[in-house]
Amino acid sequence: MITENDKLLLTRKGIKEEKLNKQLACFASGFPYLKLHAAASIGKGIMQPDAEAQAAYLKAWDAYTQEAGHRIVKFVPASGAASRMFKNMFAFADADYDVPTTDFEKAFFTNIHSAAFYGALNEACKRLHHKDIDALMAEGSFKAVVRAMLEPEGLNYGALPKGLLLFHNYPEGPRTPLEEHLVEGALYARENDGTVHVHFTVSPEHRSLFEALVKEKAPIYAAKYGVTYDVSFSEQKPSTDTVAANPDNTPFRQKDGSLLFRPGGHGALIENLNDIEADVVFVKNIDNVVPDRLKDDTVTYKKLIAGILVTLQQQAFAYLQKLDSGHYTMDDLREMLQFVQKQLCCKNPETKLLEDTELAIYLRQKLNRPMRVCGMVRNVGEPGGGPFLAYNADGTISLQILESSQIDMNDPEKKAMFEQGTHFNPVDLVCAVRNYKGEDFHLPDFVDPQTGFISHKSKDGKELKALELPGLWNGAMSNWNTVFVEVPLSTFNPVKTVNDLFREQHQ
Repeated sequence: MITENDKLLLTRKGIKEEKLNKQLACFASGFPYLKLHAAASIGKGIMQPDAEAQAAYLKAWDAYTQEAGHRIVKFVPASGAASRMFKNMFAFADADYDVPTTDFEKAFFTNIHSAAFYGALNEACKRLHHKDIDALMAEGSFKAVVRAMLEPEGLNYGALPKGLLLFHNYPEGPRTPLEEHLVEGALYARENDGTVHVHFTVSPEHRSLFEALVKEKAPIYAAKYGVTYDVSFSEQKPSTDTVAANPDNTPFRQKDGSLLFRPGGHGALIENLNDIEADVVFVKNIDNVVPDRLKDDTVTYKKLIAGILVTLQQQAFAYLQKLDSGHYTMDDLREMLQFVQKQLCCKNPETKLLEDTELAIYLRQKLNRPMRVCGMVRNVGEPGGGPFLAYNADGTISLQILESSQIDMNDPEKKAMFEQGTHFNPVDLVCAVRNYKGEDFHLPDFVDPQTGFISHKSKDGKELKALELPGLWNGAMSNWNTVFVEVPLSTFNPVKTVNDLFREQHQ
């Protein structure tokens, strides 16, 4: 089945034949649904700190950032192209009518003057058509405006990543999401010497554009906020690509006979995250940004969940050091168990059967893991995974962020749990990725390989099955210690379509 050319391709990508065979086996076996215990909610897996507790956590984070020796990094997945953001406008450009007809198209042209990219688009229209946007719209040349926005001769927004698009207007000029993340980093992720580390994962074809924008803009924000930026980039590793399969689960081959590999989804970024040198890492999507006038909530709650993280981590480290010393009592072990069960929401019905030595081994295993604190927002119908209490392979129950594809929707009980969930995941994470001895965790060791999923695609007119790796904040962090905290909806403002930029939160 595997040819010499296949072996050369695998070597180039850094993929072992054994890994390829495991991936092909996944197409045949599929992935099991996760066994749910309950949807997480306030008081049942989701923290809702009162004003006094919030103040203590904010103080804890401020204290942490003032201490020397702590490396803090803001990690921003930014490789996705913005093409889906303009899906409706691509459809208009190809439509058999010439004037805005759908509600979406009408809204776009009604609001176009308030777009942060309006000035750049206006210049592109004048360069390409010797007319400005208003003149083109007046004569009915709406598609000329859209093409100037989407196509390479104009702004090329149909092919660029979101991080490089103009999102927000300011008196001094419009800003991209990349710039907004630089500003955010200065506001909640600066170290005691004023350094702000920001890491973007990008696609190879756009890396030089990101680098050029950072070179141009970082000095401006460094001067404005009195910080020093250390901005780095990485790309998804070819070794994380996954093989495609035919509907009968045999390897999909392209017209030239070669195997087809596809990017493994955002779960591939666990490798990039693993390469980051840091004690604490903030993770947030590139498009979830707001203008400065609305940043207060974002900054406050980022500091809050980071304060919860370092507070819990400090306690976990103290327990691990006590276990190391060998000087502990049964009462100490019970206290540690209460911490694991109540603070880290990891429960095991079997612990009451364990002898003290076995209990100490169990506690060490559960405490000595990467830790993440995740913001959760009230469910108001936005798409996104949800917070659940789920069973793990070892029989324990812990907090997990699940997508609908991981839940058996044919089971009425499980479907009801998903539909009645009170909160959803806005991708708002703060992660602790070093152990109590200051050593880096090897993050791929904590991935649950049984949490990938299979999607159906096509290539060259042929149907294929694609393998998605366990998602970065789903199965890729399945075996971390996880804590959920309610954060306000004001901290979640993603841009899924171009018309989202006309929402009040982006104006």
